[in-house]
Amino acid sequence: MISRKEAFKLLQDNTPEEKLIQHALESEAVLGALAEKLGKDIELWSITGLLHDLDYSTTSKTPEQHGLVSAEMLNGKLPDSAIQAIKAHNEMTGVQAKTEFDYALRCGETITGLIHANALIRPEKIKGMKAKSLKKKMKAKAFAASVNRDIIKECEKIGLDINEFFTLSIKAIEEVAPEVGLT
Repeated sequence: MISRKEAFKLLQDNTPEEKLIQHALESEAVLGALAEKLGKDIELWSITGLLHDLDYSTTSKTPEQHGLVSAEMLNGKLPDSAIQAIKAHNEMTGVQAKTEFDYALRCGETITGLIHANALIRPEKIKGMKAKSLKKKMKAKAFAASVNRDIIKECEKIGLDINEFFTLSIKAIEEVAPEVGLT
C-alpha cells in the first residue's frame, strides 16, 4: 500500500486547488476517526479519505468519470476495498455503495463540506462547534446547498447516529484546523 507521504505527494501533484487539498485533509481526518471508532484499519481509511478526489481536477467536465479515474490512478497502490469505496463515493459513476467502507467514505467526505462552511461563518471558526449547530445547518437547505444531506445521513448505515457522527467529525477536523484554514 502507498505510504501517507507518497499519497500526499500524489495528491499535491494532481490537485492544483488549495480548497481541494483542504477537503482531502479533512476527509482523511474524518475517515481516520471513523476507522478508529469502528475498529477498522486507520491508515487505510485515512489514506483513502486523502486520495478519494484525486481525479477531481481532471474530471470536472465529465463528473460521471469522477472516482473511476482515481481508481485507475490508484490501482496497485491501494487494496481493492479502497478502490471500490472511491468508485462508489460518487453516485454518478453507477458503482453502488455496498460495504461499511463505501458508506463511511461517502458520508465522511460529504460532512466536511457542511462543517467547513459552518466554521467559516463563525467568529471562532471550528473551535467550540457542536453537533447541535450542524443539525440546524442540515435543516437550512440554502446553507451549503451543494452538500447532499441524504449522503450525510448514510452514517446510520455504519452504525452511527447523526449526533455521534457530527461530534466525531467535528473533533477530527478540529485536529487539522490549522492546515485547512479553520483557526
